[in-house]
Amino acid sequence: MAALGKIRSKGVTLVIIIALGLFAFIAEEAFRSCNGIKGQASQQIGEVLGEKINVQEYQTLIDEFQNVIKFTSQRDNLTEDELNQVKDQVWQQYITNKVIAADAEKLGLTVTEQELQDILNQGTNPMLTQTPFVNQQTGRFDVNALKDFLNQYNKAKAEAPQQAEQMQMIYDYWMFVEKNLRSQLLGQKYQALLANCVLSNKVEAKLAFKAVNEEAQIQLASIAYSTIKDADVKIDDAALKAKYDELKPAFRQNVETRDIKYVDFQIIASAADRSAINKEMASLQKQLSETNEPAQLLSKAASQIPYIGVPMSKHAFPSDIAAKLDSMSVGTSGVIENKQDNTLNIIRLYSKTSMPDSIQFRAIQVAAATPAEAKTKADSIFNALQGGADFEALAKVYGQTGEKSWFTGRQYEGANTMNADNKLYIETMLNAGVNETKNIALSQGNIILQVLDRRAMTDKYTAAVIKKVIDFSKNTRGAAYNRFSEFVTKCTSIEELEKNATKYGYKVQEQKNISTAAHEVAGIRSTRDALKWVFSAKEGEISPLYECGDNDHMMVVALTDIHEKGYRSFDDVQVKEILTREVLKDKKAETLIAKLKGVNSINAAKAKGAKISTVEQITFNAPAFVAATGAAEPALSGAVAATAAGKFCKSPVKGNAGVYVFQVVKKALRAGAKYDEAGMMQSQRQQAMQYVSNFMADLIQKAEVVDNRYMFF
Repeated sequence: MAALGKIRSKGVTLVIIIALGLFAFIAEEAFRSCNGIKGQASQQIGEVLGEKINVQEYQTLIDEFQNVIKFTSQRDNLTEDELNQVKDQVWQQYITNKVIAADAEKLGLTVTEQELQDILNQGTNPMLTQTPFVNQQTGRFDVNALKDFLNQYNKAKAEAPQQAEQMQMIYDYWMFVEKNLRSQLLGQKYQALLANCVLSNKVEAKLAFKAVNEEAQIQLASIAYSTIKDADVKIDDAALKAKYDELKPAFRQNVETRDIKYVDFQIIASAADRSAINKEMASLQKQLSETNEPAQLLSKAASQIPYIGVPMSKHAFPSDIAAKLDSMSVGTSGVIENKQDNTLNIIRLYSKTSMPDSIQFRAIQVAAATPAEAKTKADSIFNALQGGADFEALAKVYGQTGEKSWFTGRQYEGANTMNADNKLYIETMLNAGVNETKNIALSQGNIILQVLDRRAMTDKYTAAVIKKVIDFSKNTRGAAYNRFSEFVTKCTSIEELEKNATKYGYKVQEQKNISTAAHEVAGIRSTRDALKWVFSAKEGEISPLYECGDNDHMMVVALTDIHEKGYRSFDDVQVKEILTREVLKDKKAETLIAKLKGVNSINAAKAKGAKISTVEQITFNAPAFVAATGAAEPALSGAVAATAAGKFCKSPVKGNAGVYVFQVVKKALRAGAKYDEAGMMQSQRQQAMQYVSNFMADLIQKAEVVDNRYMFF
C-alpha cells in the first residue's frame, strides 16, 4: 500500500516519463519505417503503369538475357556497348510486356497452356529453331527432345544434383524462351484483335491504285526561298506566337531532358612516353622472334590479344591484325603503329593453313578411376569401332547418346586461355579426316572422337600478337590532372567556364536534350557519375571534376537548361529556332505567291524570274523531287494529282524549299500496271495496319513510364 501511495504521489511525473518513453518508441519505429521507405525508394529504377520496379528485379532480367546471349553465341563476356544494348532491350521489352498485359487483361485476352503446347507441337516458331531441341535430320524443333530433356533435368534434380547443375544453363535458356513465347503469343492476340478492326473497300482500293500507278509529266516553274535574303524578311513575336500555337503538338516531349556545356580533355602520351614504349616494343620484337613460349611473353608484355596456340580464322583477330595476316609470310613482323586504336603491334605468324570452320562430329567420353584404366577402356571402344561397331549403340552402353553435333570456330576463337587438353582436342578435331575416328588421351580420361563432316574451308592462322596502347605515364597523367583541376576550381559559372577554357586551351562543347535513358555523357565511357550529376543539378551549376573514359579522360559539366516533361515553352531557345525557320519560310512563301499571282502559263512564270524544268513520273503516292530547289515536295505531288492533263494549276503551290506553278503535260498509268482489286484491298489494309501499329507508342505514353536507370546502370 505504501508503494502504491508512492506511485500515486508521483503520478504526473510517471505519466510524463511514460509518455516520453512511448513517444521515443513510436518515433524510433517511425524513423525505421521512414528509413525503410527511403531505402525502398532508393532501390527503385523506374515505374510503369504506377507499378514500381526495383534494381534487383531489373538486374535479374538483365542477367537472364545476358546469359541467353552468352549461351547462344558461345561467349564468356559482352562489351560495354553490348551490355548497354542489353539493358535498353530488357527495359523496352519489360515496358512492352507490361502495357500489353494490362490492356489484354481489360479485354479478357490470355494465353492458355494448350495454346502454348500447340505452338510447341507445330515447332515452326522462329524462337524454337534457335533452341538446342532441333532435330538434326529435319532441321525442325522437336518437342519430344524438349520433353526428354525436362524429364532428365527433373530426375537429375532429385537424384543427381551435380548433373542437374551441368544442365542448368540449358534449362534456364528454355525458361527464357518459354516466357518470351507467352509474351509473344499475347502480343499477337492483341494485334490480331486490333487488325480485325481495320477494313478496306473497293473505292479505297481504286483510289490507291491510281495514287500509286498514275504518273504525270509536268512543266514546272519554281522560285526557291533562297532567292530572298533572310535579312529582308521581318519577323515579329506575334508571327512566332501564332506559329507556336499551330505547331505546339510537335513540341511535346514525354520525358524531361537537359542541356549541358562541358569540357572533355583526353590525356595522351607525351614525346617521352612514346620514346619509352618504342624502346620497350623493340625489345619485345626481338624476344617474340626468338621465344618458344609466346603465351608467357604475351602475358608478361600485357598484350591486348592472348595467345592460345591453335589455328584461328582472321576474323578472330582485330581488323588491323587480320589485314596484315593476309599478306605476311611465316615469321615476325616489325613494330607496326595503328593510329586508329592508338597501338603498337608485333605479329609472329607460325602457320597459315586451310581448315574447316564447321565440323560435324560425335564423341564418347571415357572416364575411369585411373588414367591407365581409362586408356584400356578407350582402346577397347576404339578397336570395336574400327571393327565396325555401331557408334550410337556403343555410346548408349556407356550411358551416352553419341549424337551428332557441330563444332565451329566461334566456340574457341574468343577464348583468353587454352590448356593442353583443350588444345589437343581442338587440333585433333581440325586435322581429322571425314569418317576418321581418334582416341584422344586427356588428363582426366579419354575421348573417342569421330569426325563426320568438314565444311566452310577457310584460312586459319596460328599467330602470336603483341598489341599495346601507346599509353601515357603517371607523370604525364599527373601533370594533366593538376592543370585540369586548376582550371575547374576557377570555373564557378558558365561564363567563367567558357572564358577560362580559352585561356587553358580547352574546348567547350554542347550536348542538348539528354534524357535519363542515356548511358553516357557525350558518348564518353564511364561517365555515369557525371550523368547522375546532370539530373540532380540546378540550372547554371558547375560540376566537380570527373575522371572517366578508360582513365584517360577528365570532364567538367555545366547545366545550361532543363526541359520539363510536357510542352516546350515558347521562350525555349530550340523552339524559337524552329519557329523562326518556319515563319521565315511562310513569309518568303507569301512574297513569292504574291509575285506569281495571276500567272497562268509557264512563259508568264518565266517572265517573273521562275526557273523552268520538266519533271516526270510524278505520282500522288510519293513526293516529287525538284532538282531546281533540291527538295522533295509532297504538296506538289498532291497538287499535280488534283490537276487534269493539259491544265495549268489553279494557284501557286507552297513547298518545302520554294513556290511552284506548273502545267500538266500528260497523265498515264505506269507501264504494265494492272488493277487487282483483291490485292489492292489487302495492300490498303496492310498499310492501315502499319499506321495502327503505332498503338504501342500510345500505350507507352499513357503508361507514364519513369526511367531512373541512370542512377544505377
